[in-house]
Amino acid sequence: MDDDSSAIRPEPRHNTPGQGIFKTTQWSLVLSADGSPGSASFRALEKLCQTYWFPVYTFVRRQSKSPEDAQDLTQEFFSRFLARGGFSRADRERGRFRSFLLTSVKHFLTEDWRRATRQKRGGGVTPIPITGEDAESRYTAEPLDELSPDRIFDRRWAEALLERVMTRLRADYEATGRAEVYLQLQQFLWGRQSDLSYVEMAGRLGMNEGAVKVAVHRLRQRFREQLHAEVAETVENEAEVDGEIRHLLGLFAS
Repeated sequence: MDDDSSAIRPEPRHNTPGQGIFKTTQWSLVLSADGSPGSASFRALEKLCQTYWFPVYTFVRRQSKSPEDAQDLTQEFFSRFLARGGFSRADRERGRFRSFLLTSVKHFLTEDWRRATRQKRGGGVTPIPITGEDAESRYTAEPLDELSPDRIFDRRWAEALLERVMTRLRADYEATGRAEVYLQLQQFLWGRQSDLSYVEMAGRLGMNEGAVKVAVHRLRQRFREQLHAEVAETVENEAEVDGEIRHLLGLFAS
C-alpha cells in the first residue's frame, strides 16, 4: 500500500533569474485589456464564465430561488456581466477571478431591476450555454450540507477546476496510447491509501513494481503541473497561485 499526502500539495517554485516569468493567462489578459467584444480578453472572459457557471448557479439556488428562477438569473447575470464588461470593475487587490465573480453575482442579485431583466436576455451577447436539466440534475445530485452559500460556491469552484485538470490529464495519456495506465493509476493520485498495492497493480498492468512506482510519480508530477496551470488561468499573477491551490484543496480536507 502507498500513502503519499504530498500528491496534491503545491510545491515551492524556485525560479532562477530570467526564468519563471508569469505568462499571460486568461484572467491576467482580461485585467490588462479593454475587453471589447471580439477581443482576445473578451474571449478569455467568456471562456472563464463557461467553465465556472455552475458555482454561480449553485449560489443563486441557495438564495431560496426555484430551479427556473435560478437558471434565468444565472443566464441573465452572465449576459449582463459580459455585455457590460464587468471585468473593468475588477478589484485588483484580490486578483482572483473566483472572488470577483462571487462579489459580482452578489451585487447582481441585490439590484432592483433583476426581476424585469428576465423578460429580455442577452443584449446581443451569446449567453453561457446552460440547460435547466443539466444544472438542476447536478445540483440535486449533491449531498445536502449546511455550508454557507459562499462556502458552497468555493467548493463547486474547486470541483469544476479539478474536473478540468483531470480531463486534461486523461487526454494527455490517451494521446500517447496510455489510457488504460491512467485509468488504473489514478487511484494513487490523491495521496490516500489505495485498495491495491504497487505489486498488485504491477500484475494488473503487466509491469514490475519499480515501473509502477515511477509511473505513479510521473502521474502525480503531471497532475501538479496541470493543477498549477489551471489555477494560474484564474489569478492575476504568479504570487497568487500557490495560495489559491491551498485554499481550494483545503475545502476538501475540511
